[in-house]
Amino acid sequence: MKAYTSANIRNFAVVGHQATGKTMLTECMLVNAGVISRLGSIASGNTVSDYHDDEQERKNSIHSTILNCEWMDRKLNFIDVPGYLDFIGEALGALRVADFALIVVNAATGVELGTERVWETATTFGIPKVIVVNGCDKETVDYDAILENLKSRFGRTIFPMNVPVNAGPNFDTILDVMRTELCTYTRDGSGKFTEKPAIGEWKDKVDELHRELIEHVAEADDTLLEKFFAQGSLSEDELRAGVHAAFQAQSFIPVFTTTATTNVGVARLLDFIAKYGSSPVDRSTVECHDEQGELVNVSLEAAEPVCYVFKTISEPHVGDLSFFRIYSGTVRTGMDLYNSDRKISERIGAIYLMNGKNRTTVDELRSGDIGAAVKLRDTHTGNTLCFLKRHVMLPKVSYPKPNIHGALVLNSKGDEDKLSAGLAMLHEEDPTFIHRYDSETHQTVISGQGELHLAILTQRLKRRFNIEIELAEPRVPFRETIRGHGDAKYRHKKQSGGSGQFAEVWLRIAPGLRDSGVDFHHSLVGQNVDRSFVPSVEKGVRAACTEGVLAGFPIVDISIDFYDGKMHPVDSKDIAFQVAGKEAFREAFQAAKPCLLEPICIIEVHIPEDYVGAVMGDISGRRGKIQGVEVDGHYQIIKALVPQVDIYRYSTVLRSLTGGRGFHKEEFSHYEEMQHDQELKIIAQRNKERHEHDSH
Repeated sequence: MKAYTSANIRNFAVVGHQATGKTMLTECMLVNAGVISRLGSIASGNTVSDYHDDEQERKNSIHSTILNCEWMDRKLNFIDVPGYLDFIGEALGALRVADFALIVVNAATGVELGTERVWETATTFGIPKVIVVNGCDKETVDYDAILENLKSRFGRTIFPMNVPVNAGPNFDTILDVMRTELCTYTRDGSGKFTEKPAIGEWKDKVDELHRELIEHVAEADDTLLEKFFAQGSLSEDELRAGVHAAFQAQSFIPVFTTTATTNVGVARLLDFIAKYGSSPVDRSTVECHDEQGELVNVSLEAAEPVCYVFKTISEPHVGDLSFFRIYSGTVRTGMDLYNSDRKISERIGAIYLMNGKNRTTVDELRSGDIGAAVKLRDTHTGNTLCFLKRHVMLPKVSYPKPNIHGALVLNSKGDEDKLSAGLAMLHEEDPTFIHRYDSETHQTVISGQGELHLAILTQRLKRRFNIEIELAEPRVPFRETIRGHGDAKYRHKKQSGGSGQFAEVWLRIAPGLRDSGVDFHHSLVGQNVDRSFVPSVEKGVRAACTEGVLAGFPIVDISIDFYDGKMHPVDSKDIAFQVAGKEAFREAFQAAKPCLLEPICIIEVHIPEDYVGAVMGDISGRRGKIQGVEVDGHYQIIKALVPQVDIYRYSTVLRSLTGGRGFHKEEFSHYEEMQHDQELKIIAQRNKERHEHDSH
């Protein structure tokens, strides 16, 4: 492939809800451009984009895949992005480096949750959108209803660039608004078509739409608007000259009609992208920070290279691949660049242009282009690579917090190091995946964006690191505390032939403020106990607090006063006062109305209005307390406090309740006392587990 200037490069992300046909749409683009000779299929597992084992097994995209082709003397870099919200991190990374978003909508179902999420993200990143209504060969397609659905959700600037003439099982003809003609495609997957002028009712329809397009274009440019008012219209040359600017301003949002399974309508979509789509020149300057944290600009025309790494992946027999977009300068093989996030120098080895797993080696890539480098030492997703003498840091993607958690159970001893390495690698590839070791529950907890997300990650760990693991429900970190006051006097006396042990400890305990932890102090007077034994008593008390009394959970929010005791001049020693302190505390704790505390999470549920009643009812059934309901566009946002123990896999339940149209965010809020009936269940369950563990 020849080298292209920035103005002749088109970078776009193919995004949308799941099952809209994004992968097949990109397959059509590659066929039309001659990169491949025939269409693959999802069922056969032979598409260029879905080449990973887990994608072929599950028949859906899991990874974003970088593809490229040439069309009308333009270079098109496009990224096929998974539609499942479990993999929203892939969409965020792709849209971060795209110059526009190609949003694919299912012609049978219209706007869905994934459509809205990627629309909002593209708006946040300030890039234009193109909508593709795909699958117009379905029997149930009502194109006018879909178009109205799009307008009601995204505004009246939604505009059809073409219209299906015979939507349904034999769909092959499209009314082209720009050219005011009918295009009839072959249905053999080749993408070929014939053209003829529109006549009759279709001529009337296309003329009306053509006039409307002229109005949209004129509104984006004051000079064209003056001509429009003066002439009553625009010439075809004036129209075509103004489409690009109007698209950038989003004074109209183009809608195209396709059926990717038969490659109908895709060629004209490619024409629009090549002629009028955004190029890197349209966003030639990006704001970033220098080493001192000051805002600076990086220009497309600058000589110093600056790149953003938007995806990393480790592949068997290849190693780590870092996918990057160049915002200025030229990147060459053998060049040294500075990773401003990791504070290290990186040598650029082989540079690739990517088409799925197929790689083409190039010596250099210019500003505005997208490529991949192999085996960088310590470069990860979100890092900036820049000129050695000018250190800058490009703005990073803000990834959503996890909303589902699981505990990994390792079935074979000795694989701890492999598991640790695998978890670290997965996090570097996917920042929406988080892992940690919970020292309190003694579990490795993994967190992600949905049940499918965790299942895929667990499968990848098994396959790539050859370890036997299972995913289990994480233990909830309950706490123990008291509601009342307690007092205990405990004497520890042990005589075994040699030197004995003696200590007597008197303790008073009282409830502390919430989140105050354990406050140990003494109020000793006189000489009954040597002050040197105070640390020993405290050590014993804190050991009891760590082990728990009711059910083996840590004890918190308690005040302990060591106020008196007795000692023996010979037999009193550190260990004796540790034991006496521990047992005195346990007795006092049992007398002080002990109870369990449970973690409470604040959840924020985003749902269409139709589902508010069902979701609120479900939250109440989970002992949740509704804090309020807000309106955000077409969504209702329910805020509630819910016990952590009752929201395990809540994201899965929510999707089921809302037909996949709801999502939620969650984070820890506070601890509060548990209801007594729930408390008894947890204590009984915990004691049963401890008994079974001891019996083994």
